[in-house]
Amino acid sequence: MATLTLLILSFLITLTTPSLLNASLASSSQTDNPSIPQTYIILVKPQNFNFTTQAARDNWYASFLPNKTINFIKSRLLRTYSDAISGFVANLTVQELHQVERHPSFLTAIPNRNLRLLTTHTPAYLGLYPSQGFWNLTASFGAGIIIGMLDSGIHASHPSFSHDQAMPDPPPQWKGICEFNYTGACNKKLIGARSHTLWKDLKSPDDLFGHGTHTSATAAGAFIPGANLLGSANGTAAGLAPLAHLAMYRVCETVMFCSTDAILAGLDSAINDGVHIISLSLGGPSYPFYEDVIAIGAFKAIKKGILVSCAAGNDGPFDTTVGNAAPWLLTVGASTTDRNVRATVKLGNGEELDGQSAYQPKRYNASSLLPLVKGSNNKDVTMYCLPETLQSINVRGKAVLCFGDNSEALDTGIVVKKAGGAAMIFANIIQNGYTTMAEPHVLPASHIDYNSGVQILSYVNSTANPTASIIFKGSIFGVTPAPTVASFSSRGPSYRTPGILKPDIIAPGVSVLAAWPFKVRSESNRLTNMNFNMISGTSMATPHLSGIAALLKSVHRDWSAAAIKSAIMTTADTIGNDGEPIKNELHEPASFFDFGAGQVNPLKAADPGLVYDLTVDEYTSYLCGLGYTNAEVEVITGTNVSCDEIKKISEAELNYPSILVIVPSEGIEVRRVVTNVGEASSCYKVKLEMPEDLEVGVEPEMLQFTKVGEKQGFTVRIKAKSSGLTNAQGSLKWVSDKRVVRSSVIVSTK
Repeated sequence: MATLTLLILSFLITLTTPSLLNASLASSSQTDNPSIPQTYIILVKPQNFNFTTQAARDNWYASFLPNKTINFIKSRLLRTYSDAISGFVANLTVQELHQVERHPSFLTAIPNRNLRLLTTHTPAYLGLYPSQGFWNLTASFGAGIIIGMLDSGIHASHPSFSHDQAMPDPPPQWKGICEFNYTGACNKKLIGARSHTLWKDLKSPDDLFGHGTHTSATAAGAFIPGANLLGSANGTAAGLAPLAHLAMYRVCETVMFCSTDAILAGLDSAINDGVHIISLSLGGPSYPFYEDVIAIGAFKAIKKGILVSCAAGNDGPFDTTVGNAAPWLLTVGASTTDRNVRATVKLGNGEELDGQSAYQPKRYNASSLLPLVKGSNNKDVTMYCLPETLQSINVRGKAVLCFGDNSEALDTGIVVKKAGGAAMIFANIIQNGYTTMAEPHVLPASHIDYNSGVQILSYVNSTANPTASIIFKGSIFGVTPAPTVASFSSRGPSYRTPGILKPDIIAPGVSVLAAWPFKVRSESNRLTNMNFNMISGTSMATPHLSGIAALLKSVHRDWSAAAIKSAIMTTADTIGNDGEPIKNELHEPASFFDFGAGQVNPLKAADPGLVYDLTVDEYTSYLCGLGYTNAEVEVITGTNVSCDEIKKISEAELNYPSILVIVPSEGIEVRRVVTNVGEASSCYKVKLEMPEDLEVGVEPEMLQFTKVGEKQGFTVRIKAKSSGLTNAQGSLKWVSDKRVVRSSVIVSTK
């Protein structure tokens, strides 16, 4: 079977099994030869009838093919869909595709593309404690909610997915199945698992790579005392919604490749199976929404009230890199926490510089200073410790200073150890700033920030016989500033919808400890049942939000996906633990394009007071307002649409919990509507925090509610005092005696 458009699991920054990253898919690439069949997702107009059987659906889609013989259909029709889209997957030549396009119900064909795939402390760090308040008493740890994970599979026998008496039965709406080829894999925690890959040898939902196991445990893993990585970060591991149910949909052939036809199939199954939340820690380059299979499939999910949480991407800190930016998606960036697994570098001159490492060897003699050398004869601070550079340097028995991207630290350690190095000091390159990671290195090591690396380099260059050692100090809490935006976390503005602020939110995504199927640092991937790993990426931040969304859904069963998303955004924190605005990887004030609404605060999100709700019709008006054709909108919505017959709205007019506008000289008005979800009788007054070069007014300035569910609108008038304004930032807050409902505001001039 051929595979379709590929997404690489690159929203995961680090893995402890580097060899897995070298896997390839020989059948994945397109060819320029028009006579060779290629794989396409064919989207068709929605039909006004329901298929009573799978065979009836397959026969309908087979009617689109240019050749109706049984052998042709069996070899070319690869897959059909029921819920995520109206359509199918087929292998077609260019000429055959042109014949399919003549069918009166044909909408579009999306070709195969190469894309990319992108815990003991984090629940407590986010204010969730087993014996207190919201997590236990109010949200019941997410009991009764089903989180659908689209990922690389799951290691079902890990204790994080164990069945115990505390787990309730799956809710009656659950219609999923368990496709493991052995009994006992599924239980009340892991209630279902499917594999949607087309590879014959990978039809099991088993996780051969670790990514899906880690994200699943982060979202809804059970309480596991004594979790740690090589003795570091010891504590009780738990997912954000530890009593929520999990359903795994394997959509990835390898760590590097997740085909879009499989992703659509996973969305199709999750919607049909009855999940409440969908979590996707994957993505790829930006495409128009009518060619973006995640955006297309997720739109059908939100029509069913299912919130879809997606990774923003790992292409930071560069602007306009954010992915999964459709406004109906919850787009999640990554942040640091206040925990370091401390590995302090001590230089021969007495200077000490703090870094991190999950490998903390107990027998390492920190009092013995090692000779310190650079990993390259090049004096440029961007030097890397490459095998060819270390060949010309005697590193045996020495500490080696290396610079590199923070995704390369583990591989660099392997190179240094192979060359005979006794220890490694791994320094960030300049764009990674202060974002360091605690990882299971293969030798004594410390991952330090860029400025510390420059300081050590200066010491090496100015000292006749430089020396260094590493002092391992274990887990340190209360580190400041925290949170900070992780250097790799993708930034806005969105390329496809620049008038919608993305990412929406940030959550812990650096050095997250969660379940792992393999023995860490083992040369073989022998499966064991009690392993944990600490990895980083927006892949790790996303399941935090999926779990938090499950907690909110368990408390507010009648809330729409947009209402849950609004509650998360309008209650987010924008101040760090140092009392100052959240900082970026350079420890400078972060922009709203870095963190969206801010750092998620689950306790506040449970009681937001007001929400900015959205309907499917409003999203449709927005899509028409983007200038999409009727057919392009129909691809996304799955319904017949005539943009000439509905009201088109601009990006600024969408009832989004943030505001991003380009203001003409005469100013602009933006309308928003809020729904009361707090006390029946409540009053909110507006509070504006705007830069001086803006004139901003709100009408009315007070909102008085008399019942739950009541909606009230307000108008924001914005005018710039001067031209040339670029991304001026401010906040609009509705304040009551109990709550603050905050929206990020970004204004530029034409």
